[in-house]
Amino acid sequence: MKLHPLSVPYRAVSRGLSVASTFVFLGLTLSGTGAVPELTGPFLVGAALAGVAATVAWQVAYYRRFEYELTDEGLDIASGVVSRRHREIPLRRVQNVDISRNVVQRALGLAALDLETAGGGETEASLRYVGYDEAKRLQREIQRLKRDATRSDREVGDDAEGEGESAVGEGRLADREELLFELSATELAILSALSFDLRYLSLLAFGPVALPAVPGLADLAVVGGVMLVGMLAVALWAIGAAVAFARYYGFRLTRIGDELRYERGLLQRYDGSIPLEKVQALTVSENLPMRRFGYAALSVETAGYAPGQSPSGGSEAAIPLATRERVFDLAREVEPFDPPEFSRPPERARTRYVARYAIALAALAGVLFGARAVVGWPDQWYLALALVPLTPVAAHLTWVNRGYDAGDRYVVTRNGFWRRSTTIVAYDRVQTVIQSQSPFQRRRDLASVVVDTASSAGFGGRDATAVDLDADDAAALRELVGQRLQDRLAARRADRRARGRRAKGAKEDDQDEDGEPTERE
Repeated sequence: MKLHPLSVPYRAVSRGLSVASTFVFLGLTLSGTGAVPELTGPFLVGAALAGVAATVAWQVAYYRRFEYELTDEGLDIASGVVSRRHREIPLRRVQNVDISRNVVQRALGLAALDLETAGGGETEASLRYVGYDEAKRLQREIQRLKRDATRSDREVGDDAEGEGESAVGEGRLADREELLFELSATELAILSALSFDLRYLSLLAFGPVALPAVPGLADLAVVGGVMLVGMLAVALWAIGAAVAFARYYGFRLTRIGDELRYERGLLQRYDGSIPLEKVQALTVSENLPMRRFGYAALSVETAGYAPGQSPSGGSEAAIPLATRERVFDLAREVEPFDPPEFSRPPERARTRYVARYAIALAALAGVLFGARAVVGWPDQWYLALALVPLTPVAAHLTWVNRGYDAGDRYVVTRNGFWRRSTTIVAYDRVQTVIQSQSPFQRRRDLASVVVDTASSAGFGGRDATAVDLDADDAAALRELVGQRLQDRLAARRADRRARGRRAKGAKEDDQDEDGEPTERE
């Protein structure tokens, strides 16, 4: 199979402009240094056209040399203009199959298909670009072949030759599409209004220093700084709202057999899949405005990738916004966990938070005082100390929003005040259980327990973590999670053996003494 013919002009234009501008820039730079004679306008135009022509020729060669084929075993890709590269991607390794289209690609009927495998790091293979119908066909076929391969493996492992008819019935049911969630216009507007990216808060630091640097406005420094901070905050909120609107426009979540499929995006349209068998953890997120109005978001972590980490910008959210009750109901569609009953850290952990926040404010005041001694600003360096009386309130809010629950099949943790995250992990998805103690925790006989899954590496603090437990309780939780992991794995092996014995008995019942099939009435 070949890429779409329109991929040649599309890639040629997008890359040709870059090459042409590079040629012109190099020509002007060399001419300015005197290394080459002064370049005339026609020469620069000719150089740019030569760059475009070279790019077009390369893209034509790339198109002619690129081939792919989907087989029952995997996706075979042959590519390379100068040096050839042959790749065989087994279907069992494929995690997500994502389709993305920007505005121009949608107008041309093109799509980029990305295949991501367990382990993460980068996209395993990309088809740039095929027709949108072909991308959808490949996405459906890959998932169908994976389902068939999984059923075949189960039949062989269980010696379940007699279950062929039921497998066919399951296959038919697997192709039915069930709509789980669709983001309405009202919910999209609420999501946009409640979206504020905290990563942009560092820009607010420029607000207070803008007016004090202007001579003659020292008296207006504080008022002007506060006003500028307010304007920047409104601007950042508007940016976050626009980004959220464009990202989740037209969001739909459906279930087909053993996988979730989502569509989203205004300018860049994504169409991806989340294999349920690869789900490692669920995270329900609620920032402060969401909690105030009773909303939440649901994120899904799959093996190899945590939400938002996939190279194609894949399944970072299963539900971007819905009422809290609905989010938990949909989460139980994926993992049927019981409503958690959280155990909080001991009260001495709350005292630790008071001391930690007070020390942080004192350190901030010291830094501001040093800045005033060096540059003469700010005069109000002591205002950081005025926040010290609020540290008990902040410590209580931190303490009351932390906790864990170790149920029969799932361990659930909760952390965060400004953005509270509730993480659900099935015991049989646990990779390691880590108990840790910082020097400050050891002083108060506290410890934390991290429940690590195959997707958690590098996710930066959003692992399922029970923070600041009593050291004895932390040790007990670590042993409990490890024991229940072994119990779940043993129960799974026993169930597999029982199904194998039942299938073997059914096969023997269908044969006579000579091993010939018997006739059924």
